[in-house]
Amino acid sequence: MSKETPTKVTQIKDARVLCLFGDSVTTDHISPAGNIAKTSAAAKFLAANGVTPKDFNSYGSRRGNHEVMIRGTFANIRLKNLLLDGVEGGFTRDFTTESGDQSAIYDASERYGEAGVPLVILAGKEYGSGSSRDWAAKGTSLLGVRAVIAESFERIHRSNLIGMGVIPLQFPEGQSAGSLGLDGTESFQIAGIEAINEGEVPRTLTVVATPTAHSADGAREVRFEARVRIDTPAEADYYRNGGILPYVLRQLL
Repeated sequence: MSKETPTKVTQIKDARVLCLFGDSVTTDHISPAGNIAKTSAAAKFLAANGVTPKDFNSYGSRRGNHEVMIRGTFANIRLKNLLLDGVEGGFTRDFTTESGDQSAIYDASERYGEAGVPLVILAGKEYGSGSSRDWAAKGTSLLGVRAVIAESFERIHRSNLIGMGVIPLQFPEGQSAGSLGLDGTESFQIAGIEAINEGEVPRTLTVVATPTAHSADGAREVRFEARVRIDTPAEADYYRNGGILPYVLRQLL
């Protein structure tokens, strides 16, 4: 982090979809919670560092360890990622592979990060409803997600995403991923947010979803104007600085 000047916000280029969700995905689905399953990415990390399964314990007991908590983000066993058919749990399709293989969400995010590929999440109504859990937004950011595009947001989670440097965008009124023909295999370009560097928050951003090798035959380019859900001047300052913590540190400096 620069001591005095934030890194300029840039448009999101060639982003891939980490997760495609329906309605009412809650912070309990997103945030690390409950006991650490022995087959989870968090368990593999602990075992690799000499922790025996009987001592894995819960995510709550290890919330100070970001390596465990990031691996537990989107790891809820009841999570339904619509990129996969009939699969529940913390899994996705990894489009860094030629065939778009099934992968743990954390493992896929690591490979995207290594390839320099930004990530987006597509969701339905009431995204982030439920209790205000800080790790729901923090984990999303640490997985490399730059934007969440949803039909609607729960108020606090929307604000928390901005506080972690993730931009919340809303589908046009009455539209959804399904109605626009998006299935999550596309590559996304999101242009126009650079205006925030000059103190302006655009009302909408142009989103272009381009078919890829993983897309179905006959897939077409989809273009729409997404509503920017940065709703207050303070939120604009947080986002411009990469999140609330860099903003506060710069104010102190």
